Amino acid sequence: MTFKRMQQLQLKGKRVLIREDFNVALSGDEIDNDTRIRAALPTIEMAVSMGAHVILMSHLGRPAEGKLISEQAQYSLQPVAARLSELLRTRVNLVQDYLGVVPTTAAAGDISLLENVRINAGEKANDDGLSKQYAALCDVFVMDAFGAAHRAQSSTCGVAKFAPLACAGPLLVRELDALDRFLKAPQKPMLAIVGGAKVSSKLGVLENLATKVDQLIVGGGIANTFLAARGINVGNSLYEPELVEVAAALLESTNIPLPTDVIVAKELSGSAPASTKLVAELEDDDMILDIGPVTAMNFAEIVGTMKTILWNGPLGVFEYDQFAQGTRVLAQAIADNPGFSIAGGGETVAAIDKFSVTEAISYISTGGGAFLDYVQGAVLPAVQILEDRASKNQLAVPHNVQPTGNSEG
Repeated sequence: MTFKRMQQLQLKGKRVLIREDFNVALSGDEIDNDTRIRAALPTIEMAVSMGAHVILMSHLGRPAEGKLISEQAQYSLQPVAARLSELLRTRVNLVQDYLGVVPTTAAAGDISLLENVRINAGEKANDDGLSKQYAALCDVFVMDAFGAAHRAQSSTCGVAKFAPLACAGPLLVRELDALDRFLKAPQKPMLAIVGGAKVSSKLGVLENLATKVDQLIVGGGIANTFLAARGINVGNSLYEPELVEVAAALLESTNIPLPTDVIVAKELSGSAPASTKLVAELEDDDMILDIGPVTAMNFAEIVGTMKTILWNGPLGVFEYDQFAQGTRVLAQAIADNPGFSIAGGGETVAAIDKFSVTEAISYISTGGGAFLDYVQGAVLPAVQILEDRASKNQLAVPHNVQPTGNSEG
């Protein structure tokens, strides 16, 4: 890709503003999973080693724009700052008042984290005024947040337009390289596993993958719609009748093996009794909540023959143990495969963690929506602006900063 990369630049003595994706799940002040934070560490450490004054920025959740963080403290990045301090073994200061503030001189190696960008009025609208204020904070802007690269917002796109220099960070580059290895230079045969609740939420992904892969395994509610397209009574299971014809067309054009047996229950709960049934034996009040053992074995055998694998979405409701075996078997089969595997999406990463196969997956993406958008062939706005800046030889639009919006974060 034709954009500047952070490691190509001279950062010594520079103020380097790095957009990361620290949108982590919290239980109170406790971080449930710090995978996204850990993924950013190599970028931060590299910038520090290059002599930069590092300024980090991120969003967290969906706070109200223009409202003080003190009035919605559950969206504060303070827990992230604390975790970064632990992992980096150096103090990471959380800065709340930074908009319209003239940057002070800081020592090389200093690290600070700006409070949640989504409390700033104009962030989601990619407001030029806000973008210029971000750009005024730095000498170099680094886009490293693949998980937010599909959003055209001030902290992902606008700042890249106005910063003196804009480049891609190592994490963003690794993400794009891994996905391009699957999409543009795969070893054959290749397989995609796409699970989840609805065909409608992943239709573009399914249609694009159908033109590339040798086999496409579907799971979850998505598989139910495909079963219905084959004339199977899916009972009380989640499916989309309005997309049955679309599923039927994909079945005709693509090699999509369907479940022959499934795990069912009469309700979705952690205490619901589960039973195994052939798909031809389903009753009207049955809910399909996982693939059956024979199907899991058959799918695992398919996985074993592949050289390139993409996985997005669970095969069943793996959060409950009685409906987790299908996802567990497929996760282990992918882990056992010596070929290249890439996995992405929040539920997928949670399953990988639950079944302890993290180290055996070739690449685990930090992106959810960005992962899906890129797989379906969409242009990621935050990547496009970096390419635009590179093609224009990094001539930034001049910025005369006028403070606007909320300055507490």
